[in-house]
Amino acid sequence: MTGPAVLAAKVRTTTVPIVMAVSGDPVGVGVVDNLARPSGNVTGLSLMSGDLAGLRLGVLKETVPTAKRIAVLYNPAEPPTGLELRETEAAARTLGVTLQPIPTTSSEGLDKAFEGATTAKAEALITFAHGFAYVHRRRIAELAALHRLPAMYGWREFADVGGLMAYGPNVTAILRRAAFYVDRLIKGARPSDLPVEQPTQFELVINLKSARELGLTIPQTVLIRANAVIE
Repeated sequence: MTGPAVLAAKVRTTTVPIVMAVSGDPVGVGVVDNLARPSGNVTGLSLMSGDLAGLRLGVLKETVPTAKRIAVLYNPAEPPTGLELRETEAAARTLGVTLQPIPTTSSEGLDKAFEGATTAKAEALITFAHGFAYVHRRRIAELAALHRLPAMYGWREFADVGGLMAYGPNVTAILRRAAFYVDRLIKGARPSDLPVEQPTQFELVINLKSARELGLTIPQTVLIRANAVIE
């Protein structure tokens, strides 16, 4: 299970084993007590959304050093949002930038959210790496290009559909890893005895085609750190 579905399932049952394949902050939202000893019926993998929030903002600022106001797109209904927003705000204070929240809970609200970012004179965009954004990643990338907002995303799939850049764990690898937990549980292991895993490998993906369309030159200091470059 992924995202909010994990919390919903946990509310329904405390006995049936649940494997979370994608969860931004399982401890913070109350899915597990701690990562090492989940002590319940849920285990699986964490995406470390909160821990990576500040790093994403830092790379975006390095890429667009003149940006002073950065829009933040998120769905406030998604459980990890609070922590990720706090971490992003802390990073913004350190970097000396102002955040412009553009929350939306529906695909229909995306156009209005981006219009709000433009009205507020945002100069760049960061999108939280949650399920809502992933589902609508193509439309979000299109709107960022339309409003000429250099954007940072959480997963490479955003860059694959035209997003400027993404930094985070390899979601495909994480989903494959979830099969390990399913196998262990089928063989009799208890969820509480299987520690929640955090990703150990991260990738920075840059879409140079999108950069050119924005008239943006990616700094060499950022480019040399990229794991993949889309031409």
